[in-house]
Amino acid sequence: MQEAYLGIDIGSISTKGVIIDRNAKIIAKDYLWTNGDPIQAVKNLLASLEKQCPYGYQIVGVGTTGSARKLIGTMLNATVIKNEITAHAVGTLSLHPDVRTIFEIGGQDSKIILIENGIVVDYAMNTLCAAGTGSFLSSQAKRLDVPVEEFGKIALTSKNPTKIAARCTVFAESDLVHKAQMGYRKEDIIAGLCHSVAINYLNNVGKGKVIKPPIIFQGGVSKNIGVVKAFEDITKEPILVDENGHLMGCFGVAILALRCPIKHPFSLQIKNHSFTTSGIECQRCPNHCEIICVRDNNRLIDAWGNRCERGAVTK
Repeated sequence: MQEAYLGIDIGSISTKGVIIDRNAKIIAKDYLWTNGDPIQAVKNLLASLEKQCPYGYQIVGVGTTGSARKLIGTMLNATVIKNEITAHAVGTLSLHPDVRTIFEIGGQDSKIILIENGIVVDYAMNTLCAAGTGSFLSSQAKRLDVPVEEFGKIALTSKNPTKIAARCTVFAESDLVHKAQMGYRKEDIIAGLCHSVAINYLNNVGKGKVIKPPIIFQGGVSKNIGVVKAFEDITKEPILVDENGHLMGCFGVAILALRCPIKHPFSLQIKNHSFTTSGIECQRCPNHCEIICVRDNNRLIDAWGNRCERGAVTK
């Protein structure tokens, strides 16, 4: 059996996963919606990856990243649990070793990573407001009655993009409605939205950062060619979009699992287990910590949230 490695990036909006071989070649991949249920989303992901994985491979390492990385890492007994910055940097540098700047815009957050000589030297994240993220664009697409997948193509047909105030989701929506009522063409409004996403990102996430080429753009929004063009127009630099840019987090953490010295067989049949979580409030001190317990087929496999030893839960 050939060794294989599983990487999962579990976010609030989407759940991504890859299986790579010992040469870091992707042999299975998928991108699904989390739908507010990360455990079920990962089960669905594992079922999809199992169908794609060629016969003769044995997964011996698992890595998780993303906002629910600890929960899913516990569920899968992961050998590596890493933050998104590390995962994206490792995945990107393995494919594009000369990259200096990484733009990443996901469903509800965005980040910038600055790299010098293959080492992350600075980064920033924006998680306080959804303006300029994938969920923001999706909501505006619904308002305009346009499939979000068509946003980029429509934006490129505009000859006079409309200025949209996008520093805040609420202001952007009211400004969009106002511009539509004034008679601005739909393609101009869409192009304006794409431009405002890029401006908002650079003025907030990229504020004070020295952006150097080569620049690579990742995350679900990188598939929007209207936003890509807006970044190119503003930075005056070519923007590289990798075919698997939306999977770079899970790809990176799969590579970290590949590099990890710990190896143990992992079965995708774990998708058939019954995983549950429950919260309890500890009453043993004034902290009243909320402790999260994770169970596999009613067997406690992990718990966290306590701030002192009195709240520790024994497996």
